[in-house]
Amino acid sequence: MIERIVIVGAGQAAAQAVDVLRRRRFEGSIALVGDEPFLPYQRPPLSKKYFSGTLARDRLPIRHQSFYDEHRVDVRLGRRAVSIDRAARQVALDDGVALPYDALILATGSTPRRLQGPGTTLQGLHYLRTIEDTDRLREAARPGARAVVVGGGYIGLEVAATCRELGVEVTVLEMADRVMNRVVCETVSRYYEAEHRRHGVELVLGARMEAFVGDAAGRVAAVRCADGREYRADFAVIGIGVLAQDALARAAGLHCDNGIAVDEHCRTSDPAIWAIGDCTSHPSLRYGYRVRLESVDNAFEQAGTAALDILGTPVPHDKVPWFWSDQYHHKLLIVGLSQGHDEVVLRGDPATHGFSCAYLRDGELIAIDTVNSAKDQMAARKLVAARVRPDRARLADPAVPLKECVPA
Repeated sequence: MIERIVIVGAGQAAAQAVDVLRRRRFEGSIALVGDEPFLPYQRPPLSKKYFSGTLARDRLPIRHQSFYDEHRVDVRLGRRAVSIDRAARQVALDDGVALPYDALILATGSTPRRLQGPGTTLQGLHYLRTIEDTDRLREAARPGARAVVVGGGYIGLEVAATCRELGVEVTVLEMADRVMNRVVCETVSRYYEAEHRRHGVELVLGARMEAFVGDAAGRVAAVRCADGREYRADFAVIGIGVLAQDALARAAGLHCDNGIAVDEHCRTSDPAIWAIGDCTSHPSLRYGYRVRLESVDNAFEQAGTAALDILGTPVPHDKVPWFWSDQYHHKLLIVGLSQGHDEVVLRGDPATHGFSCAYLRDGELIAIDTVNSAKDQMAARKLVAARVRPDRARLADPAVPLKECVPA
């Protein structure tokens, strides 16, 4: 019988797991362990509204302290789980406390991929993952300062856009031949490249960064690329992806494969341990291969899946994933996973600042990117899940609602 649940990690997934467990009338004890000094909070605003100062810190928490008090959660902030004793079913914390569990949920999240090489220990280099990271970055991002952003993915471009709004001069260095190249098609990439350049960002594609160059005080002063060009910098932001925080699980002997490996119920290789959120690799029933997703939606859904499984009412995790990115006044929404597509159908004209790109594989709609086109995004969730085969001519006509592109 499960009477004691320990949750390691204090992000979106952890907060949602607590919520589902208590709403489903779990009356046992819940302990929540987080290595930051903050209650679980929203991370997307860290590169956007919180960074820009338009969202106050007190609006970041997903739930306030009263929620955890009311739901009798033993919250242990600023504490790190250092080991799991699977035989004794205990989690050891860095303060010497051992928390016993009947069910353990790992919600350890992800960590920024770190650059190695010349100059990477200089002051003025920033990675963005926590509130404190953003606070330090905000101090550096003063009007007139010069920033170099290494990486043209979501985080790099969101930081670049916010820096421009704050009056910072920005250069983005991207190794690939287009931005966001791993997640969107060329049409979407080129649209965002043009928008960043229109807002004054110097965007350098095919850039192979070689070293950070420091000044006499040990602060970054420039970024040098392999072609010999140097880009001045008062500070630099590195956004080259994230890695699953699975060290605790690996040390405990749990099976890991690009993250903590779980099944469709978020169960790990240990029947008393579940894992949820960015730290997990799970089988996508919709797409037929294992995925590791870094999104609020996935964290939210997996938290519910694990909580229900622990409570004895298993429901497999089988939702079509979706993601978003806000850059300037443009909203990019992605529904589904486009890997393996063999055709892209454009709906609308990028010049109008509202369009979509639908991805097909053997005629089946597997994903869609929408730019400032919420109607397509909402319809796509149902259609991608239903594995529809849209009429191509109607699909290419933005005047035809997406839901009406499917033959009767």
